[in-house]
Amino acid sequence: MPGTIQAHGLGGAKDLPIPSELAIAGAVAALVVSFTVLAVAWREPRYDGRTSGRPAPAWLDRLASSRALAVGARVVGMVFFLYVGAAAVLGKDSLTNPFLGTFYTLLWVGLVPASLLLGPFFRAVSPARTVAILFAKLSGVPEGQGMYAYPARLGYWPAAAGLFAFVWLELVYPNSTDVGPVRLWCALYLGIMLVGSALFGTTFLARADPFEVYSSLVAKLSIWGRDERGLVLRSPLANLATLRARPGLVGVVGVLFGSTAFDSFRESTPWLKAVQSMSVTRVLPDTLGLIVFSGGVIAILTVATMATGVTSSTPRRALPDLFAHSVVPIIVGYIAAHYLTFLVEYGQLTVIQLSDPFSRGDDFLGTADLQVSYWLSGHPTFLAVTKVLAVVLGHVVGVVAAHDRALALLPRRHHLTGQLPLLVAMVSFTVGGLYLLFAA
Repeated sequence: MPGTIQAHGLGGAKDLPIPSELAIAGAVAALVVSFTVLAVAWREPRYDGRTSGRPAPAWLDRLASSRALAVGARVVGMVFFLYVGAAAVLGKDSLTNPFLGTFYTLLWVGLVPASLLLGPFFRAVSPARTVAILFAKLSGVPEGQGMYAYPARLGYWPAAAGLFAFVWLELVYPNSTDVGPVRLWCALYLGIMLVGSALFGTTFLARADPFEVYSSLVAKLSIWGRDERGLVLRSPLANLATLRARPGLVGVVGVLFGSTAFDSFRESTPWLKAVQSMSVTRVLPDTLGLIVFSGGVIAILTVATMATGVTSSTPRRALPDLFAHSVVPIIVGYIAAHYLTFLVEYGQLTVIQLSDPFSRGDDFLGTADLQVSYWLSGHPTFLAVTKVLAVVLGHVVGVVAAHDRALALLPRRHHLTGQLPLLVAMVSFTVGGLYLLFAA
C-alpha cells in the first residue's frame, strides 16, 4: 500500500508488462480502422435524444421517481456527510483520518463507477443540494428558484474553475494530505455552493458544483435516462448524445482530462529533472504544468472542431462545446486506467478507517478488522491489459460519438474531410495517454 494518498495512479512502466510500442501502435490502428469503418458504413446520424431509448418497466419507473427513494438518498448522503465531517473536525491530523480517503478516493474517484452504474449519483446525495432544498422549504421559496436567473453565458465555466481548484489542491499543493487545508477547501466549497444556490437556485448547483457536473457528465455513459415518458433505458452512446452543449463544457472536459494526464506526467523522470533544475519550489512549475495540460486539451479540441466546414446555422465558435461530449468516454477510460489500483486498494483502506473516525480504536461500522486485498497489484499482466483496454475503448467510443455528431452538424460534402482534424486530435490523445501510461 502506498505510504501517502499522493502515491496513487498508474504505478509506472514497471507495473505494465506490455511493450509500449506495441500498445500504442495497436491503439492508433484501432482508431484509424474504427474511423474508416464508420466513414464507409455509418453515413447518417443514429443517436437522437428525443427519440432514442425505450421506457423502463413501470415498477422501476415508479421506484426511481418515488419521493421515498429521493428522501432516503438525501438522508443517507447527509448522514454520511456529517459522519465524515465529524472526522474532519474532531479526528487526528494524520493519514489514518478517513476524511482524506473519503475526499480523494471515495468521492473523487468513486464518483465514476457510481455514476456509470446509477446515473447522476452525486445529484441525488449532494449535501449542498439537500441544504438548499431545506432552506427553500423553510423560507417558502419554490424549490429550485433563487433570487436571480442564472446567467446562461456562464454555462459550466464555474464548474471548470471548481474542478481546477480541486485538482490543484490534489496535485500541486504541497500539504494536500494535511487535514486542515483539505477541510478549509471543503468549507469554502460548501459555502460557495450554498450562497450560489440562494442567489441562482439549484440551477447554480447543476452548472457550478464541480462534483455534480462531473457526476452528471459520467452518468451520460450509463443506461439510465429521462424524457417525457419517464425513466428510459438507452445505450450509453445514445445517452451521451443527449448531453446538452453549454458554454464551458469544453473547459470541464479539458480540466478533467488534462489534470489526469498531468498526474501521470508530474512524476515522470523528464519532469522531475526539469523541476529539480529550477531554483524554486514545485508549486510554481507544477501549477504551470497543470495549466498547460488542461489548456492543451482545450486548445486541441477547439482547433480540431473549428477546422471544418459548417452550415450557417452552426457558428464555428459553438463547435468545441458541441463536440466536447465525445471526450467524456476518453476521460472515463483514462481515469479507469489511472486510478484503478488506487480506488480498489486505498478504497478498501478508507472503508476500514471509516469505522474509527477519531483514531481511538473504535469500530462503529464493524469494518475495523477487515484486511486490504492486494490482488490487483499481485497480477500486473491482468492490470496492464485492463488499463490499456480502458484507454483504447474510451477513445474508440469517443470516435464513434464524434462521428455521429459530425454527421448531424456538418454539410454532406464535409462528412468525411471535416472529421479528419478530429481524428488527428483523437490519435494525439491516444498516443499521449498511452505514452504517459507507460512512461509515468
